Amino acid sequence: MVGRHPERRRVWTVAQAKARLSEVLRLAEEEGPQHIGMRRSFVVVPASAWYANTPHRQPMGQWLVDNMPRGTALHIPRDRKSRREIPFAAGTAE
Repeated sequence: MVGRHPERRRVWTVAQAKARLSEVLRLAEEEGPQHIGMRRSFVVVPASAWYANTPHRQPMGQWLVDNMPRGTALHIPRDRKSRREIPFAAGTAE
């Protein structure tokens, strides 16, 4: 396959793809991406090809740790008591 768009490619209609799904999947694995639809176009590719070209996403917590600014003095208060009044709590007088 030369370039991003091959010179000649088969485009399946949605009805053809529905009727011959097994063949579409087999050809996607053997020959490469299969295009379905004319007005709204979709491409069927094997999962291994899809995941090989998709970057790995790390969990957000790990991203935050990796991208935390270094060298800044971050004050984390140790007092966990709330300064706001909690309504209906035992021992509060109103």
